Amino acid sequence: MRIPLFPLNSVLFPGGILTLRIFEQRYLRMISDCLTNEAPFGICLIRKGVEVGDAATPFKVGTLARIVDWNQRADGLLGITVQGERRFAIVAQEADPDQLLYAQVNLLEEMPAAPLTEDFQPLAELLRRIFDQLDDSDKPKGQHPNDAAWVGCRLAELLPLPLRHKQRLLETDDPIERLQLLHRMLQPDTAS
Repeated sequence: MRIPLFPLNSVLFPGGILTLRIFEQRYLRMISDCLTNEAPFGICLIRKGVEVGDAATPFKVGTLARIVDWNQRADGLLGITVQGERRFAIVAQEADPDQLLYAQVNLLEEMPAAPLTEDFQPLAELLRRIFDQLDDSDKPKGQHPNDAAWVGCRLAELLPLPLRHKQRLLETDDPIERLQLLHRMLQPDTAS
């Protein structure tokens, strides 16, 4: 599968929602193409480089992003809202003359639903407390508080963790292992 990439200083998880402000010509073209063809693009965390200018070097695992809403913002820029779909691994990549990255990717296995065990109920409670502080418009639709994969992804995207930790959580295939990693990351002596 060949897709355009949008390297960011953000990690998008399957099922997650992300709002973006689009102003660079290469990404305006990419978004137009994706809307016209009803196609996704890939969001990857930047490993080296920056969001604007020359193409950044992304981490090898990212998430397909599907545009679910768009609007013209008050500042005149394009605003889009995307939802994360499947994770992918980059096999090869190249930049076009405008520095828009394209990648050949392999879709990774879907994260299997797994029941949330008793050991991880405190993490589900933490997620519930976070949701209680969010506006309704910021809460994900279709909540699955008893699914370990869903709870792990939502916590990983909402908690103020270092980006390298979020990337590690995205790259973790097993939902129970992701919850174990989250639990360790939240311990004071292992948070660095």
